Amino acid sequence: MQEWLTQTAADLGRGIEAGEICPVALTRTYLEAIDAHPKRDRIYTIVTHDRALAEAEAAKLRAAQGQRLSLLDGVPISWKDLFDSADITTEAGSNLLAERVPERDALVLQTATSMGAVCLGKTHMSELAFSGLGLNPVKATPPCIHGDQAAPGGSSSGAAASVAFGLAACAIGSDTGGSVRIPSAWNDLVGLKTTSGRISLEGVVPLCLRFDTVGPLARSVEDAALCLGILEGTHGPDLRGTTLEGRRFADLRTVAQEDLAPEIAEAYSDALNKLRAAGADIVPLEVPVLKEAMSLSAILFTAEAYGLWKDVIEAAPHMMFPEILERFRSGAGFSGPDYVAAWAKLEQYRMDWDLATAGFDGVLCPTSPILPPDVERLQNDHDYYIHSNLMALRNTRIGNLMGLCGLSLPTGVPSCGLQILGQPDCEEALLRVGAAVERALA
Repeated sequence: MQEWLTQTAADLGRGIEAGEICPVALTRTYLEAIDAHPKRDRIYTIVTHDRALAEAEAAKLRAAQGQRLSLLDGVPISWKDLFDSADITTEAGSNLLAERVPERDALVLQTATSMGAVCLGKTHMSELAFSGLGLNPVKATPPCIHGDQAAPGGSSSGAAASVAFGLAACAIGSDTGGSVRIPSAWNDLVGLKTTSGRISLEGVVPLCLRFDTVGPLARSVEDAALCLGILEGTHGPDLRGTTLEGRRFADLRTVAQEDLAPEIAEAYSDALNKLRAAGADIVPLEVPVLKEAMSLSAILFTAEAYGLWKDVIEAAPHMMFPEILERFRSGAGFSGPDYVAAWAKLEQYRMDWDLATAGFDGVLCPTSPILPPDVERLQNDHDYYIHSNLMALRNTRIGNLMGLCGLSLPTGVPSCGLQILGQPDCEEALLRVGAAVERALA
């Protein structure tokens, strides 16, 4: 049964379908692994034993009757601690929300449950989701799969750790500026950022409503596709018959390849060579307006975040990690007219991006330009923290600013992810491309 802890969610689902895996035994195996893990309390905020076993019993009965709801019916997954769950604390990584207990599940959790997913519990995260590093001295800093000295990536840090350490078959996180893709990249997982507005945010603790998205962290592209399905109440896109033959990709040069860590530059180059060998055509691309769009990040993200949270924050600012507090407060310096003007500019830049990238099957770049920074130094060196956070999120933020869907894939080099950006609301096409890229990289 221990081998179940490293199998893909899809393979576990197929095992249940074939009668080879009992959902209850599978869930017990995961719960026992979580309870015995020395880093459990740094990964999970709470483990929902009773709920998980009740859902597994129901999945067992459906499997016996030939009435499974999806391929992931009976498969155990974890949820980032900003998804409301009925009668279970949901604190979004912050003492500002201590002992907050919602009355009902977030709509997306309701939907996944209706498709048979088993909820293992809630995972730690960056405070109020406002950091790409995963450092959280207020609650807990989850471990990175590559060692405790390495930052895990955020803000879906515990989500990534739950999968990377074999304590969940897949995880559900959120991505506002890279919060699914960065921890996925740094923990060698697949991470899917969905298009803003595609998946409901009802019952999800917000950061920036115009950028917040829901997405899975998983062991394979197939798992990510199946998770997209259960989050929407469908069976997910069909990934069969995918190939890179005749596919045309843009190799994004503007912004995305500046100041790359040597290991990341080499891994990215090797990844592109593998895609070419599999039949892909890769074309260098400059998008000059991207620099102007990136310059709007400060106002667009911080003004909205502070606008949503200022009353709560200023009622008890001493309860926050100072770096996160400072980042929120930086949004106070922008006016309403400045914010509206910035959005008007961004909408024009998005049209320019669409014209520049039309005709490509995806836009490629490294997921993150840096490797995981040192956790201890992040806590003691302010300038290092600021620089690391901005750099970590730089490339992923492109997808959020341009309103795209995005996929991060492991390259085979530790903590070096390959990002594929797709067109808005084209997750199905992106995942099909991603499945072919995944095989080429393997």
